[in-house]
Amino acid sequence: MKKYLVKRLLQIVPVIFIITFVVFVLVYMAGDPVALMLPEDSSESDREALRAALGLNDPFVVQYFRFLADLSQGNFGTSFKYSQEALPLVLERLPATFELATASMIVATIMSIPLGIYSARKRNSLVDLFITSGSVLGKAMPNFWLGILLILLFAVNMELFPVSGRDGLSNLILPALTLGTGVAAEMTRLVRSSMLEILNQDYIRTARSKGLSNSMVVYKHAFRNSLNPVITIMGVQISHLVAGALVTESVFSWPGLGLLLVQAVNGRDMAVVQAAVLVIAVLVILINLIIDLIYRLLDPRIHYS
Repeated sequence: MKKYLVKRLLQIVPVIFIITFVVFVLVYMAGDPVALMLPEDSSESDREALRAALGLNDPFVVQYFRFLADLSQGNFGTSFKYSQEALPLVLERLPATFELATASMIVATIMSIPLGIYSARKRNSLVDLFITSGSVLGKAMPNFWLGILLILLFAVNMELFPVSGRDGLSNLILPALTLGTGVAAEMTRLVRSSMLEILNQDYIRTARSKGLSNSMVVYKHAFRNSLNPVITIMGVQISHLVAGALVTESVFSWPGLGLLLVQAVNGRDMAVVQAAVLVIAVLVILINLIIDLIYRLLDPRIHYS
């Protein structure tokens, strides 16, 4: 296990290096940030002076290695919109994004596991068809469209929940439902297929032949052994929730990392864009590593080399 962990941590280094290069190239190609930092009536000499001060006139390679040197010190630059360092600004928004991602995953788990198990138990029935069709529909619905529908229904017409902000639990319900529905749809199908595969195993038939109740067979034997692929998709979806909450946070004005990144892209605040993308990338890598380690805890038969 220790060797595997060290190997995975070492593999993170070139991945992060590649990500930094891609991010820098995209930012480098995005245009001249001086045009946004100075007023439109500024003179060309002022623009050239600012470019020289920022090192934008240096060759690409020089700028990139300067960027890496700054990163090694935790310096992502300063946001010209907020007039503060980019990394602390990004880290300030992380708790809100984690809160939304956690609530969305709770909603998805509560919805998907019972529905997936019940659908597998009632295979090829009308209930199974209804649940399967609903999961396909839930996966096909865009988050922004579902979010707008929920706002119109529960916030505008029924006035049960607030439209935006992060002032309490009531503000979290609609964004969590919006973001969790798509995850629940995918997890429901996976739970169903995993349960169907396990229920056809010989040891399940043996357990039933011993006179165990159907509930005991399904929940103690079948479901426990079907958890590995479910944990896999949960890990992937957690990464997607953290990295892909941009639209949902924008719809509900949720003050998280996604909303900050959208605003930074629209305003070409490149220091914030770089910091946000790299932080999200590191989080996704670490979440995937944690999920791999959880496999070992769930199934001792798994050995890492």
